[in-house]
Amino acid sequence: MTVYMEELDAFTYSEKIRAGAPVLIPAGSIEQHGRHMPLHVDTILSRRIAGETAREVGAVVSAPITYGYKSQQRSGGGNHLPGTTSLDGEVVTTIAKSLVNEFARHGATNICFINGHFENYQFLYEGADLALRELKSAGVEDLRIMLLSYWDFVDDATIDRLYPDGFAGWDLEHGGVLETSLMLHLFPEQVDMTKVDDGPPAILPNYDILPVRPELTPASGCLSSGADATAEKGKLLLQHASARMSAAITNEFGL
Repeated sequence: MTVYMEELDAFTYSEKIRAGAPVLIPAGSIEQHGRHMPLHVDTILSRRIAGETAREVGAVVSAPITYGYKSQQRSGGGNHLPGTTSLDGEVVTTIAKSLVNEFARHGATNICFINGHFENYQFLYEGADLALRELKSAGVEDLRIMLLSYWDFVDDATIDRLYPDGFAGWDLEHGGVLETSLMLHLFPEQVDMTKVDDGPPAILPNYDILPVRPELTPASGCLSSGADATAEKGKLLLQHASARMSAAITNEFGL
């Protein structure tokens, strides 16, 4: 049986929630990922990784948050790039808050955001915190909320295998080996490796400036090269990240 909420009938979904199934909420974005990948990479990866994790922990995966917070130049290339379509922070916060309230109304007591867009995290956190405060004031005391970004569950040993020549850091991985490898493993038909811009990692200042200076972002929009990405690396990433995420969710929710 599917783990995806929107593919279930309402009664089967309700039965799962009453039986204590956690709700995993994928959070992505519509953001450029270079010439070789589509705009919805963050959304489809967070949804699929949430699905793999849900099968391990007996969870339900909600329909994803498709749009995300503004792409930042030092982690996503910048909100000025073509196709990137973003929400203000207060909107992301409101969506997160509303979804927590809705799933609590359905009877869920364990909710987890599976984040796939670096810039979303603090706004998801704020929405979850505000919802929890409201629900506690209304007498709801048994709700627990987790927030996970899947790349945080890639351990050092796996990083060494994926990046034998050295790891530049997750902030420069936008459109690089991590996302490209996962896409090659899960959605190979949506990747064109002949269009990968194989250049050195972006060199960016250690501060932000507004208005954005477009010349600081590589022309490709990617902050590192995806040329070394493979489907095998993507499979390894998915296995390790989903296993460690499943363990964390099981531990925190007492499943």
